[in-house]
Amino acid sequence: MEKPPLPDDEDGSVLAESRSDTALVAADEEGSAGANGQEDDRPAWDSKLQYVLAQVGFSVGLGNVWRFPYLCHQNGGGSFMLLYVMLLLIIGVPLFFMELAAGQSIRQGSIGVWKHISPRLAGIGYSSCMVCFFVALYYNVIIAWSLFYLGNSFQYPLPWEQCPVDMISNQTVKECAASSPTSYFWFRKALDISDSIDQSGEFNPVMTGCLLAAWAIVCLAMIKGIKSSAKVMYFSSVFPYAVLICFLIRGLMLDGAIEGIKYMFYPKLEIWGEVKVWRQAATQVFFALGLGYGSVIAYSSYNPVHNNCHRDAIMVSGINFMTSVLASLVVFVVLGFRAKNIALDCVATNVARMAGMATTGSTEHWWPWFNISDPKSVILQDYREWYSHYGSLLGSNITDCDLEREMSKGVEGTGLAFIAFTEAMALFPASPFWSTLFFLMLLNLGLSTMFGTMQGILTPLMDNFRVLGRHKTMLTVCSCILGFFIGLLFTQRSGNYFVTMFDDYSATLPLIIVVVFETFSVAWIYGADRFLDDVEVMLHWRPPVIYRYLWKYVCPLGMVGLLAASLLRMVFKRPTYTAWNHTTGSETSLEYPGWALVMLSMLIIVASLPVPIGYLLSFLRGGRSPPVEEGEIEPPRERYSKCNSAEPELNDHHSPLDEDRNRPRSFLPLGAEHYRLLPQQEEGEEEEEEDTGL
Repeated sequence: MEKPPLPDDEDGSVLAESRSDTALVAADEEGSAGANGQEDDRPAWDSKLQYVLAQVGFSVGLGNVWRFPYLCHQNGGGSFMLLYVMLLLIIGVPLFFMELAAGQSIRQGSIGVWKHISPRLAGIGYSSCMVCFFVALYYNVIIAWSLFYLGNSFQYPLPWEQCPVDMISNQTVKECAASSPTSYFWFRKALDISDSIDQSGEFNPVMTGCLLAAWAIVCLAMIKGIKSSAKVMYFSSVFPYAVLICFLIRGLMLDGAIEGIKYMFYPKLEIWGEVKVWRQAATQVFFALGLGYGSVIAYSSYNPVHNNCHRDAIMVSGINFMTSVLASLVVFVVLGFRAKNIALDCVATNVARMAGMATTGSTEHWWPWFNISDPKSVILQDYREWYSHYGSLLGSNITDCDLEREMSKGVEGTGLAFIAFTEAMALFPASPFWSTLFFLMLLNLGLSTMFGTMQGILTPLMDNFRVLGRHKTMLTVCSCILGFFIGLLFTQRSGNYFVTMFDDYSATLPLIIVVVFETFSVAWIYGADRFLDDVEVMLHWRPPVIYRYLWKYVCPLGMVGLLAASLLRMVFKRPTYTAWNHTTGSETSLEYPGWALVMLSMLIIVASLPVPIGYLLSFLRGGRSPPVEEGEIEPPRERYSKCNSAEPELNDHHSPLDEDRNRPRSFLPLGAEHYRLLPQQEEGEEEEEEDTGL
């Protein structure tokens, strides 16, 4: 049977050069319609913009706002950015492109994609689902916190602007006086936090209600699959950019903004010699793109087969990085304003103290030349110049007011969003407006990432189990209900400590393990050259050969190095968490108790265990594809037959599929309109034709 060439391939050279194991039979127009019957039932994006917004919404999350700026702050500013860009180009983009191409060609979720290459790799997909589930549990709690703060932003003055007064003693609450109004509101009013993870305490009713509302929003947005969630993406993915730009414009008008930007971009190249910085940069690249979750694969599986996923990988990665830079500018501008205000308050306090010494010290040689009668009029530079000359003569009552020291106090995560940023916004004119914008932005950033995380759970399950695929709405609702009830763990008084535990340990190591196996599966088990051949058929052009070396050598070595560094850090440094001490009104670092160490170890083991279990079960079956159980969908690739150039002999008792059963399957696209399924035989003829090799 002679195969006609694909469009734009007059001599059929593309298929001729491909080394894929599965040859697909050419179809006429009438036959191709029937072949695509199954794929026509699969949801698809309404437009390319919708797909790009979904991928950007998933990859651009809260980490871009409160993790990346902190890493720049702590690791040399501009130097860290250069290191991040380098690792993004040689590790992030190639792995992101690999996941996009795999999902788009197989048109299944993470379980189906890796099971398609080899049944022994099915555990990779199940491990991705487990990690997505763990992340969804605590990520929605952060959305609940944002809802709480959003609700409290509609009042003036903001409730975290001033310390409350004790009704009994008529004095400022000691815990607030010892810390700050924003810290007190976060730890006491929002979380009502206990002093350690051992003190669980009762449930926080307000936060429980916010968590229920968060899961309800996710459920309603996901209930129709990508058809409903994609429409929400138009707002949830675009709105954060509008807010960041508004904050940047407003922030540049604030006193201290320029100092913040200078601090951000000032390079410190010596940090490149520290292993810790490389590990943090690689980890941030890894999590910024959402590698290993399965969500990237799930989203790309709804694309047309011939979509240019290479361009998508570069575009989404670039948007992700530029968003991180934009968020860093906003954060440093606001933190610069906050630091400048703290330094000026320090100057005013010290000058006021000196004013009380005017009767005895005004004739001394060290007496300042600036006007001490109006402390707020004293310029920071004048005070620092005076202090550098005479500060040592005045004792401990008069202190230095260092702007850089305030800027160097790095904050990340919840400390940045719910303490430092809220403190700065309280100083803004029309502070409730800016607070509402900020927490609405956090809400949308969290939701867009949450949609992708849930898609990484639901899509693989619906693709591989027919029963679940027929009841998508029920599966979505039940998943959200289960997530809410397990999430109650995070709404008790010690819940914030469990959020920290899940954030630090439930995803990091398991995801790195997943991506290591993904890379080895494509580059070495399936073959990087064969994968490039299949991508060439899919895109009608061949990606640069540099990807072959990146997939085979650079990415695996980089990921294994990151895995080793993460393991060594856990082994040599006992895991700790930051606890709030209500007596002193400050944070302290505590070691996890024994039961908590067991719990975090179980999180890592449970999330990673499907990979070796899947391999072991397949090995015990002798490498054969496992039988299709009731309710499980057989991979569609199995229904294609390998064609031989010569007619088979009647006495040939070995089917080509039997010979190639243990070899990795092809990544060639399934839904191409130029291929059709081979005619299906009647049940009574199947056994006879198998014996004759037809």
